[in-house]
Amino acid sequence: MALVALVIGGCGSSAESGNGSHPDYAKALAGSPAPLAALYEQANDLLPGGQDAFEKRIAQLRGYPVVVNVWASWCGPCREEFPVLQKLSARYGKEVAFFGLNSEDSDDAAATFLREEPVPYPSYTDPHKDVFTSLGAVGFPDTAFFDEKGELVYLKQGPYRHDSELEADVRRYALGSA
Repeated sequence: MALVALVIGGCGSSAESGNGSHPDYAKALAGSPAPLAALYEQANDLLPGGQDAFEKRIAQLRGYPVVVNVWASWCGPCREEFPVLQKLSARYGKEVAFFGLNSEDSDDAAATFLREEPVPYPSYTDPHKDVFTSLGAVGFPDTAFFDEKGELVYLKQGPYRHDSELEADVRRYALGSA
């Protein structure tokens, strides 16, 4: 757990981001269950592997609901949505696994954006939109919700503009409460 705190803390938990300060991820996610803590050890990483790696991660997270945000650094609505994801991943990250899918983007541009707007979770790279297509995504951003069995239960197309919108969907589709 100390390693998780150092890694997450290394993301600049008190630093200013492009849209203001982001949550203190180390504090918010301290004590996360092991599978979720392992995810947070890869905070801000861009992970290769395509469809196989993506599906393997979903399988590794069985027992936990998963929220996957599909984004690209060049996407204005994605950039506007990131503060909402920052807040909600810190708030629900001990119960729900969050990770990203950076699609149709360059790794350099994505890494630069993540330094500006850090999140406590990794993103898989999807340069040719293979995973994007398999999810049924149609634009940027989209957000996929998987249940504890690893089944896709909902795909939100378009951005979350307010914390309350994403929170309602996390409660409904990830946690199964209203």
